[in-house]
Amino acid sequence: MTAIEVAKKPAKAGAAPKFEMPKLDAPEAFREFAEQGVLQAKDAYARMKNAAEEATDLIEDTYATATKGATEFNLKTLEALRANVNAAFDFAHEMTGARTLADAVELSATHTRRQFDALSAQAKELSALAQKIAADTAEPIKAGVTKSFKLD
Repeated sequence: MTAIEVAKKPAKAGAAPKFEMPKLDAPEAFREFAEQGVLQAKDAYARMKNAAEEATDLIEDTYATATKGATEFNLKTLEALRANVNAAFDFAHEMTGARTLADAVELSATHTRRQFDALSAQAKELSALAQKIAADTAEPIKAGVTKSFKLD
């Protein structure tokens, strides 16, 4: 059975009475239950902390991959832009050398055909690069989700 003891001290004159917690002798089962609860709480905290650290690492990896991909895509876009500007200057230079209207029309048609081919190739290349970047960026997320839901 539970024993309750309340220690009584003599009250000082003019002092308010103090409330003291009774001393309980808890049964062994209750004590074990409380200790088990504490252990479970510590275990849950450790798992939450580990999950938060893994999520942080996942976000960092994803951000780094996305940043690298965006840089690569921007460099490829600038390269295409440079090629197109150079082609435009070359075309302008060639047009200054045209002697007849037929020469100018032929140069214009040739330039248009070359630019269409170049722009098509650039669009394919940029599209393939964008797909690669999207797949590479999604990979850390995919791996993290797979790891999180993996049954042990």
